[in-house]
Amino acid sequence: MCSKANNRQAKLFCGLIGHSFEAAIKRLIKCFGSIEVRNGVIQFDYTNYYNEEMGNNLLRDWVAFDNLIKEEDIGKIKVLTCNIEKEFSHNGRRTVNIDPGYVNLSRVILASTKDFSHRIYIGGGIFAEITLIYKHNQFITLPWTYPDYRDNVEYFARIRNILYNQVTG
Repeated sequence: MCSKANNRQAKLFCGLIGHSFEAAIKRLIKCFGSIEVRNGVIQFDYTNYYNEEMGNNLLRDWVAFDNLIKEEDIGKIKVLTCNIEKEFSHNGRRTVNIDPGYVNLSRVILASTKDFSHRIYIGGGIFAEITLIYKHNQFITLPWTYPDYRDNVEYFARIRNILYNQVTG
């Protein structure tokens, strides 16, 4: 008989890309609760993927929330963040990209609407990828880990430490 791994809890985070995210962050807070850890705004010059839609000189930030989520809810959360992106769109173009994910004690998972060889379909048009793995007391990048995630593993380690303290008492 297979064991049930339901109700696994994790820390939700959202990565944001755009020129200004404060209004979107306020909307995310209404949906997910208070922000516990914010990375801080950095230049997003890792790719020009978003430039045609959102323009040049993009910024990046990540926010992680106080409340724990069930890991299996990440697909629904991604659909919700896609809807929030639409709320902030102008003339059919996004003004902010919002990518949710979660941190648990062994990995960082990122949700996406884009299929790729290293992503697993989780339903509802959503895919999940392991972006970082926790090994030997640190997060390890993978061949497909985005460069901005590679450069900010300390942020995800901070989230993991908070989660560890929450779940171990």
